[in-house]
Amino acid sequence: MATKDPLSGHPGHLDEAQTATLTQFRSELIADGLLPEDIDAKKTELGYDRFDDQTLLRFLRARKFDIPKAKLMWANNEKWRKEFGADEIAAHGFDYPEQPEVDKYYPQFYHKQDREGRPIYIEQLGKLDINKLYALTTQERQLKHLVGEYEKFFKDRLPACSAEKGELVETSCTILDLYNAGISSFYKVKDYVSAASSIGQNNYPETMGHMFIINAPYLFSTVWSLIKPWLDEATVRKIHILGKNYKQELQQYITPENLPKDLGGTCACAGGCSLSDAGPWNKVAQ
Repeated sequence: MATKDPLSGHPGHLDEAQTATLTQFRSELIADGLLPEDIDAKKTELGYDRFDDQTLLRFLRARKFDIPKAKLMWANNEKWRKEFGADEIAAHGFDYPEQPEVDKYYPQFYHKQDREGRPIYIEQLGKLDINKLYALTTQERQLKHLVGEYEKFFKDRLPACSAEKGELVETSCTILDLYNAGISSFYKVKDYVSAASSIGQNNYPETMGHMFIINAPYLFSTVWSLIKPWLDEATVRKIHILGKNYKQELQQYITPENLPKDLGGTCACAGGCSLSDAGPWNKVAQ
């Protein structure tokens, strides 16, 4: 019995049926006015091509190559992008001057790559101070910043990681650090986490390679039961729940020099890893 290609449905790994489905999907999006008439002009405006086969395939994989379902997902994404201003953020960025201060109370940042060349995204919920956080910013601004980071992910981070690896990199490696995070920490940001999860799943699908939840407290199963309904089955399978003895398993996926010291690695970026934006997309910080 032939082994199924683990990259089935990805660029360069399409069978005849998937190739035909992609062609039909693009044709139907054009016919329904769901792709811009002048794609080249839109690419120039945004700074990257969000209408290429790679992007369309992410939406098809998210809906198991069911064209009507994928088309509905795409249509809802286009509606959301217009209402949220995602194209505006892609083209011009989102000014977030409070980030250095916000970082003290809820660090969320990209930092280098895992062993497979994926950009690493780190979130440290245990450092959360909700009162100080929302004295500095708002949930709306947090979400605008999140979308700005997603757009940089596609515009800058993935292309730079792909160029360095010499092959296509399409996903990220996420570390959620729960050191010192109690159940109350999660409840305080549950609305933000729910909104952020919805944005990721509905508008930037198929971007998770691995997710490591480290320093998971004993009662984390309660929190996990609340998070899981927001995630699809394929996503849940990519998630690794680790306790305090996480270093050995985590370093099977990430080299110590690419992990910040406070996560068991050896990296100590000037000014702090959480504000360095170190990675092949930012050679100055390398």
